Amino acid sequence: MSDAPELPALPVTFRPGRTRAVLLTAGVTIFVVITTVAMLLETLSPAERLSFVFTGALLTGVLVLLSRPKVVADESGVTVVNIAGRRKLAWEEILQVNLRPGDPWVFLNLSDGTSLPALGIQPGIAKQRAISDARTLRALAEARSIREPGGRHDEHHG
Repeated sequence: MSDAPELPALPVTFRPGRTRAVLLTAGVTIFVVITTVAMLLETLSPAERLSFVFTGALLTGVLVLLSRPKVVADESGVTVVNIAGRRKLAWEEILQVNLRPGDPWVFLNLSDGTSLPALGIQPGIAKQRAISDARTLRALAEARSIREPGGRHDEHHG
């Protein structure tokens, strides 16, 4: 009756591939278009052209930053890389992996009572892939916590 996926070989990286491709493509396109416009406008001074190029680079940088999220699972635990931060978690710290209908990304319920968003698994463009990735991460977390002596196997939080 278990619909748990087969566990992949570690390390495994989860990231929103399609979303990332769209963001990076848009970033490069924006940079090229703004730079081209700056070079074609004859009325601009060199400083103005440079400001156009800088603006294009800044916008591209923001899109690259937005494409950064990923979740990396290895033997020692999980590394969650979000837009502006990175956090390494031991398997024992992860009590539950949640992706409920309507959630923008996976949330990890942690042993310290907090919840950590894991933006590397998000149902935006590829909903079925995100659901599959969330199930795989959940299965990995459950398999690793079972090895703990005295670890709880059946935790359900409402």
